[in-house]
Amino acid sequence: MSAKVGFGIIGAGMIAALHARVIGELSNAYLVGVYDARSDAAKKLADQFHCKAYDSFDEFLANKDIEAVTIAVPSGMHGAVAIPAAKAGKHILCEKPLEITLEKVDAVIQACDENHVLLSPVFQTRFSRPVQMVKEAMQAGRFGRMVLASAQMRWFRDTAYYSGSSWRGTWKLDGGGALMNQAIHMMDLLLYINGAPGEVFAFSGTLTHSIEVEDNLCAAVKYRNGSFGTIEVSTSCAPGFPRRLEFSGSTGTVAFEEDNITRWEFANPLPEDEAIMNELSPGKTNAAGGRAPMNINKDGHARQIEDLANAILHGRRPFLDGREGRRAIEFICGIYESARTGKPFYFER
Repeated sequence: MSAKVGFGIIGAGMIAALHARVIGELSNAYLVGVYDARSDAAKKLADQFHCKAYDSFDEFLANKDIEAVTIAVPSGMHGAVAIPAAKAGKHILCEKPLEITLEKVDAVIQACDENHVLLSPVFQTRFSRPVQMVKEAMQAGRFGRMVLASAQMRWFRDTAYYSGSSWRGTWKLDGGGALMNQAIHMMDLLLYINGAPGEVFAFSGTLTHSIEVEDNLCAAVKYRNGSFGTIEVSTSCAPGFPRRLEFSGSTGTVAFEEDNITRWEFANPLPEDEAIMNELSPGKTNAAGGRAPMNINKDGHARQIEDLANAILHGRRPFLDGREGRRAIEFICGIYESARTGKPFYFER
């Protein structure tokens, strides 16, 4: 096997250009080609990044130089392209969400298992240094007994964001609204840092957009470790604000705004705490994706694609695999079920 992994991109939409740029900058990966059923879109992206364009999916999958694919098609189509790619022996990096129902998620995981290919769903925020520092503090017991783990996302998406696409804001292809599409990274971090949920009660509504799915949702959560939390997500809050996560325990509290740590306080300070705050709290946090959908820092994607390429080259599991990605979908589906029924939803152990 070569020292570089050949990647192909499935889908030539907004996020695909970021994937292409990142792959081209990595030392252990290179871009072979781009597939999109819209031949003009595939050609435009391929020309920009100097690779081959495909409008035939079968021809794309037949290229043996493509060892791994990144999936950047609408959410509800992920399984439809991931499963054939797995059967063709391609390792898979799939944009969030892995799929929009647990049944479809499980089908993708099964296809990858049966064909002995790696699967890594995109949760690039897990790869940031601030997130890893908080995870380490949690594992070291610095929070004491966990009390609260909460998320707040007051973002703004205008009418053009939804009307400019045939799939955004639909149950069939978006799988949900503010929670599934925009807040899924926050749901992943709540679970990654604080652990699995036990039960949830939620309200949701479509308040300011003419779409099928929710643009606002609030939920109360009880986690298996006994802590509580609230979830508040919106794409209706003009002009859009930084997303916020907060974890509080009996001996410490940490808060994020976007990828910056804004609070790092513990009852038993360590010598390195001041340096951590100085490094990871760079000052005023901008609204990032709160106002502009493509205002995405590419560093997280770069770390995740680099990790998958190294996993392929060295025969190991990726840092983040399909079963980890499933947890966020299970959480979101449970929240939606509570909002739909008006009753608490209890998660299986």
